[in-house]
Amino acid sequence: MKYLMIAMSLLLPVAADAAKLEQGDYRNREDVERFIEQLAASSDYTEQELVDLFGQVKNQRQLFERMNKPAEKLEWHQYRKIFLTDTRIARGVEFWQRNRELLESIGAEYGVPPEIVVAIVGVETFYGQYKGKAPVFDTLVTFAFDYPKRARFFTAELEAYLRLARENGFDPRSLKGSYAGAMGMPQFIASSYRSYAVDHDGDGQADLFDSLPDVLGSVANYFRKHGWKPGAAVVHRLSGDASMADRFETDLKPGYRWARLREAGFRSEEPIPDDAPVSLVRLKLPEGEEYWAGRDNFYVITRYNHSELYAMAVYQLGQAIKQARQQQLARSEDGQ
Repeated sequence: MKYLMIAMSLLLPVAADAAKLEQGDYRNREDVERFIEQLAASSDYTEQELVDLFGQVKNQRQLFERMNKPAEKLEWHQYRKIFLTDTRIARGVEFWQRNRELLESIGAEYGVPPEIVVAIVGVETFYGQYKGKAPVFDTLVTFAFDYPKRARFFTAELEAYLRLARENGFDPRSLKGSYAGAMGMPQFIASSYRSYAVDHDGDGQADLFDSLPDVLGSVANYFRKHGWKPGAAVVHRLSGDASMADRFETDLKPGYRWARLREAGFRSEEPIPDDAPVSLVRLKLPEGEEYWAGRDNFYVITRYNHSELYAMAVYQLGQAIKQARQQQLARSEDGQ
């Protein structure tokens, strides 16, 4: 993977003929000049094009606080209040109704149910209403070169973003996104955009900003590529004696067999095969903890955002939207 080569190349000496930055907040930065030189050598960007781009960068250090205090550090009862609201559920029902045929066709093609796809865009951008205001290029540059603990990741994303811009013919400085450089209605980072975005509307370009078919198809494709199992369970609410819970590690990936949790005192109202892989999901409430058994599909949701809180919010929002929609349809039928 070429972007990893660039990330590693930042440790190499600067070549004597590397282009020099003379403008912007990253002037006279040898690490930036190394990046420019290496990307120019491995892409169809020229050094001068990259120098011109980097010469306009404005440092986005104000975003560091948001990176250091993401919502996923909240406790479940606090996190849930952000996403499981009457308004977000109602808007989700409206979104589903407006796009029913598209969601049904995508569900049939990719095997991902509409409630999951709708919930993702509901959690990420309130169905496209809030896509972020941070300049994506400046944000990625800032995190790549001034946020050491995640420099490797953001250096890779910066390269992916520049390649994405060239492949799709847009100005790298033109896009706005999240505080971490995620873009469009589904908030894909650049590497995910390049790997999983699909041209569902058939116009020759995967557009996650203005093409709803591409947006919803790309979300479903992301889930399918990460191993979504059509028709399989996502998560099971557990009850019973949880006194043995501390014996189990909390890991996003299912690492236990259900029989082991059952033998430790956990119970599920829904049947779970004894040999089914599960994870033990712990969610903090004001009065204690609640426990869930996460299945493979729950783990797939965490590939979108590596947080059990996020995955549970997506799952529960999707279920709430589905239930509210069914009730609405039932009322409509009764009124006929």
